[in-house]
Amino acid sequence: MSLRSCRNVTVLEVAPVGQLKRPDEFFEIRLAMPDWDGWKPGQFIMIRPTSWDLDMLWARPFSISAADDESLTIFIQKVGRGTARIASLKAGDEVAVWGPLGNSFAVEPQTPTLLLAGGIGIAPFRGYVEQHPHPENIRLFLAHRLPLDCYPYELLSRRVDSRCMIEEQPCDLDRIIASMREQIAEYAARDGLILACGPTPFMRTVKAFAAELGARAQVSLENRMACGVGACLGCVTRDGDGHHAQVCTKGPVFWSDKVEL
Repeated sequence: MSLRSCRNVTVLEVAPVGQLKRPDEFFEIRLAMPDWDGWKPGQFIMIRPTSWDLDMLWARPFSISAADDESLTIFIQKVGRGTARIASLKAGDEVAVWGPLGNSFAVEPQTPTLLLAGGIGIAPFRGYVEQHPHPENIRLFLAHRLPLDCYPYELLSRRVDSRCMIEEQPCDLDRIIASMREQIAEYAARDGLILACGPTPFMRTVKAFAAELGARAQVSLENRMACGVGACLGCVTRDGDGHHAQVCTKGPVFWSDKVEL
């Protein structure tokens, strides 16, 4: 990443997503578009408000949800001190942004493509759907624990075939896993492409079914990181050969058979 990729940009808006039932937990932040040459779905950025003092040293990584010529949109779940501070930003505030970072999801326009999202893992798929030249070849499956209105599901369901299942009690998890296996098997039989993003247990399930069923699958990892450029080694995982690999530079997207989870 060059120094040109790090920019201070203005916050345009911080707002809840749709008609949220939990507006204090999920929000979107819209930033002035940095001076980029372009970006690809699956890539991410690091954000650090310029108002942070030394008590908050590290930036926070977020998937790019959507972008146009004027703005960059990030979908965030408030889960800790950093995201809570970001949620308190106001229009006109300034943040340091570096990116776009990492690699991106595969795009095969004519191939049946299944998007598997676990909760907040839906974030990068908005941009994927919006940029895809043939969205009619895409199906989205969202597994979630919180109310559907907490996620930008409606935005995607207007464009692609979409299905969702909520986990409200233990037996729901078994049904979700069974549905995932059935869909992965379907797309494996069609030589389709499967893209997944979500928490680590979700990714392990996708990886296991892809191996069992001979499916071509990519997983986007959500490892903690501090720098985003491969220097701090805080996000290291192991690749398919057992070698150390920084998720920020070698990923965050990996073919499921080329990474250990």
